[in-house]
Amino acid sequence: MQEIAPKIFIETAYPGVTLGAINGSHGLILIDSPIRQEDARAWRSALLNLGGGVDRMLIILDGHYDRTVGVRNMDCTVVGHTRLLDIYRSRPVTFKAQGSETGAEWEQQSNLGSIRWASPEITFTDQLTIDWDDSPIVLQHRPGPSSAAIWVELVKEKTLFVGDLVTPGQPPFLASADLPLWIEQLNTLMGKNYKNYWIISGRGGLVAGEEVRKQLKFLEKAHNQIEALAAKKSRPEEAQLLANSLASSFSTPPEQKEVFRQRLRYGLYHYYVRRYWPEESAALEE
Repeated sequence: MQEIAPKIFIETAYPGVTLGAINGSHGLILIDSPIRQEDARAWRSALLNLGGGVDRMLIILDGHYDRTVGVRNMDCTVVGHTRLLDIYRSRPVTFKAQGSETGAEWEQQSNLGSIRWASPEITFTDQLTIDWDDSPIVLQHRPGPSSAAIWVELVKEKTLFVGDLVTPGQPPFLASADLPLWIEQLNTLMGKNYKNYWIISGRGGLVAGEEVRKQLKFLEKAHNQIEALAAKKSRPEEAQLLANSLASSFSTPPEQKEVFRQRLRYGLYHYYVRRYWPEESAALEE
């Protein structure tokens, strides 16, 4: 666990997403959860050492499976964007983890068993401020990576949790994305309002401005190539073929290369179908 600012901690040791913890006199505000049950137990145990108040609140930064399969294991009040409810409604009440299709981290884990979703008890549409101490915590709806994506901002501490907006060293998940909005949010992040902020990626911890610019460059490249295919009325299968060239944008460990290519193939296909082949998208949903 790393303390990046007074009473603000992050943890990158568990498979999946970067975890956050904000320690206040009223209690702990947690950001995202581990995928595996045993990691959730270890994380809860580590949090006991922080002291603070007795209450617990968990913020989900978006509806990705890596963020949501382990939420119930944290056993606390859950907060997220209102569109998370729609995402949960589109899933079976319970399902058994199996196979590898989307290139997500949860698919690489064994013994997850049957998963039951923990829907947020507190939701918001545009912005929500949590006043547990004298330092407000502001949750903002920032769609792009997902329709339910949010940022968590600590204004006084100049600290910002941005979820999958930036995924340093690995391809982003494109299936549920809105690339023009995503590019817009990255430009906002690089603007003067967030100068000198600590930026925490949901998949890699602290990130520098150079990594934000790399993410922007990658998404602009992907968007331009997809738009070119759409202009030619290409089939969705042709979007998948972009995966190999786009994967070369990342220095990938050998054991992760195929997983990351599959992540891109899956994401490109579903993004293209959803935006340019709505009839086929409806058939997929059925």
